[in-house]
Amino acid sequence: MRGIPLALAFLVAAATLPLAGQQPPKPQLPKGQMPELGRPTQSDDPLPPFNFDDYFLGKWTFEWDVPEGPLGPSGRITGTTVYTAVDGRFYEAKTDATGAWGPFSMRELVAYHKENKTLARQTTDSRGFSFLQIGTVGGDLGGLFNIYLESSPFTLNGKSVRVKHAMRLLSPFNYKVGTTVSVDGGPFINYGNPWWRKDAAASK
Repeated sequence: MRGIPLALAFLVAAATLPLAGQQPPKPQLPKGQMPELGRPTQSDDPLPPFNFDDYFLGKWTFEWDVPEGPLGPSGRITGTTVYTAVDGRFYEAKTDATGAWGPFSMRELVAYHKENKTLARQTTDSRGFSFLQIGTVGGDLGGLFNIYLESSPFTLNGKSVRVKHAMRLLSPFNYKVGTTVSVDGGPFINYGNPWWRKDAAASK
């Protein structure tokens, strides 16, 4: 009988010790937005609505090689973008970056209407300009989504400038932005195709 309390004490003490080789829990990683159907997709399957919160919220890093143009000299831009929810359908993105002209920042206010698959974005850039964009959200049954945005004209260094962005959301961890710029009503010229990559550890 005297051995029973001792055995119980040993078991309690052992239970409080970490198991050998036990690893701390891993952060939950982003997941794709296409539901698991348990069968091949069909042409009449509805496309799931894009969930802005699940995809964008959190911290992203990016690199962007730009040519010389109305927005500044050529060179590489590197930085981070942090998306946060504001209220309901509204979101904010804050970018801190460094380019050939030094450090700069951007603030974006985004309005997303999931049911209508439309998005609007107001961007204010510390380099001295701002613009409004409107666009649509599309996708395919493979779970890939695209956001196409076109800006209002804005004036920079005496020139009228417009910007288009084609955002290709290729996975929960990265998206690519095809950027084109028009000056004084001219054709839209390629302004680089930067990648944004999600910092999963900082986006928990």
